[in-house]
Amino acid sequence: MKKSLIAIALAGTFLAGCGTSDVNNKEANTQVSTATTAKAELGSFGVDLAARNQTVKPGDDFFMYASGTWYDNYIMPADKTRYGAFTGLAERSEKQVKEIIDDIVSRSNLNDEEQLIADFYQAYMDTDTINKLGLSPIQATLDQIAEIKSTDDLTKVFGHAWLTGATSPISGGMWFNRLDPNQYEMSIGAGGLGLPDRSYYLEDSERFINIRSAYVEHIAQMLAFAGVTDGTAKAEAILALETKIAQGQWPREKRRNRDLTLNQVKRADLAKQYPGFNWDIYFNEKGYQVPQLNVSQPEPVNAMIDLVNHESLKVWQDYLTFHTISNNAELLSEDINAANFAFYGKTLKGQEEPRPRWKRAVEEMSGTQSLGFAIGKVYVARYFPESSKQQMAELVENLRTALGQRIDGLDWMGDETKVNAHAKLAAFTPKIGYPDVWQEFDGLTLTDKDLVSNVHHLRQFFNAQSVAKELKKTDRNRWGMTPQRVNAYYNSSFNEIVFPAAILQPPFFDPNADPAVNYGGIGAVIGHEMGHGFDDQGSKSDANGIQRNWWTDEDRAAFDAKADQLAAQYSKYEPIPDNFVNGRNSLGENIGDVGGLAMAYHAYKLSLNGKEAPVIDGVTGDQRFFLAWAQVWKEKRTEQSMLNQLRGGTHAPGRYRAQAPRNHDAWYKAFDVKPGDALYLAEEDRVRIW
Repeated sequence: MKKSLIAIALAGTFLAGCGTSDVNNKEANTQVSTATTAKAELGSFGVDLAARNQTVKPGDDFFMYASGTWYDNYIMPADKTRYGAFTGLAERSEKQVKEIIDDIVSRSNLNDEEQLIADFYQAYMDTDTINKLGLSPIQATLDQIAEIKSTDDLTKVFGHAWLTGATSPISGGMWFNRLDPNQYEMSIGAGGLGLPDRSYYLEDSERFINIRSAYVEHIAQMLAFAGVTDGTAKAEAILALETKIAQGQWPREKRRNRDLTLNQVKRADLAKQYPGFNWDIYFNEKGYQVPQLNVSQPEPVNAMIDLVNHESLKVWQDYLTFHTISNNAELLSEDINAANFAFYGKTLKGQEEPRPRWKRAVEEMSGTQSLGFAIGKVYVARYFPESSKQQMAELVENLRTALGQRIDGLDWMGDETKVNAHAKLAAFTPKIGYPDVWQEFDGLTLTDKDLVSNVHHLRQFFNAQSVAKELKKTDRNRWGMTPQRVNAYYNSSFNEIVFPAAILQPPFFDPNADPAVNYGGIGAVIGHEMGHGFDDQGSKSDANGIQRNWWTDEDRAAFDAKADQLAAQYSKYEPIPDNFVNGRNSLGENIGDVGGLAMAYHAYKLSLNGKEAPVIDGVTGDQRFFLAWAQVWKEKRTEQSMLNQLRGGTHAPGRYRAQAPRNHDAWYKAFDVKPGDALYLAEEDRVRIW
């Protein structure tokens, strides 16, 4: 379902690579913690061997070889659309957060942050009050929409959509100046769709025609909650409007291109370059002074302005009424939420039942624009050992050493570009576990009686903080994820790699696992995040996070040729008939995976100091390394969820991420992969970048 809290996403999850080469062991810090006498959480050394399907040849389907028995026997719970290693860890984190909240709610004499947590959770769980209130918590917004009489009135509603949960075809949020990362600037783009991607509106296959038909029925149903009559006709008009919005937007792969999305404009010149829209009204609703902006999608923004001026105000009113109800549905009465779930959960994702209410409460509370850091502070104290942070820091430095050696060994990159690449690598800033400076919540007030009011207060609180920082130097201490989030990211503006505490657990990281497993799991994740600094878009920023070309033309052309080869490789994967992986849109992540594996394998070999890894339970060190990688990406999805991932996501599905080792020579030797095997690539077709 659509989220009720609006947040700006950070760039990236994992990294990029070339083939293995001889290494100089003396140049690396190879001392990493090895397995202790304590038992690994998974199996005897950190991999679940029982999950394998050994009737499948590794060279035919490495995903099913590594996890096929699990895949064939796992039954998807009714409240899920996807389950995998990430999901399992997320559930663990979720339960731990629930324990924290339950403990807080059970106590008296709470400190200020604990009181905020208790009040929000109790308001979310108070379904009796929520059901009695019905639509009334958002009625003021619906009334304002009903009173729209001009495009200026319409623009005002768009301008405070960040607060009310309405939807706007023109989006804006504070980000970093790509030409000076010490400055903030407003980023303006195009949005406004209710379906996952523009392709859902524009493709005429039976699948998408049926989805659009169901969408019209859903819109009419949601409008009925507001007493809107003639709902079907109005829903069809809304679909027609959103189709025009989709036609005006760029495809996702174009939106990734950092050269096309860097279009800075002074606030004073905005109305000249993008006329026909009352920018003063729009920004007044946010409070920003915005001396400079970046318009990430120039033609789409102009297309949205044209629609604002030429589409019927009545259709815009119905559009806003629908989205305001739908976007707030999880905060409203159970009948409204159930109707919204029927489409966004069941029809679009294949989810049979809603998640339990307590899980939805935990999710709502755990974001960076909610109480996530207040909870995260307790989470770290209870569940994250400082030793994990120390071991992770060692792994990061070993990966840095490995990538440095690999840059030295590149045969397609010249010395001039290598100097800049080394400078960028040396400047990487790792953040591990949790922030050094915690988010403060002074001045925030919440109640245990009014859920929508609480959400609005949180949005106002964080918006006010953003406005207050607008003209100040950027905050390098900020985190874009909370510690209890199972994920990782790379931020190109700060040239930083960030690993929240919750991902530093099995199967990614286990202090008691065999080193090969940790290198194949979290090591490859570290490499992936480093690789985002050197992928097809991250490589356009330098060591200081400034977007500029630090490449020679010859070297950039060589890199682009390899990237094109990888995009073509992934574009051949067909998870659903006639629906392929978008190799161009997922290119950064695929470079990250292939490169991250190469870096991690290189670092693993350094850690052995020239010795052979032991064979454990009949599994060699190299086999353990690649199995650990593949089991990180075990997953099962509904078909609808898979379609959403293919059309709306930037990552290839887990099945194909698990196959990334087909680009690495060591994998062929480890599993005796031969010509004729389905995944076999001739040496010249194996993509080796970093």
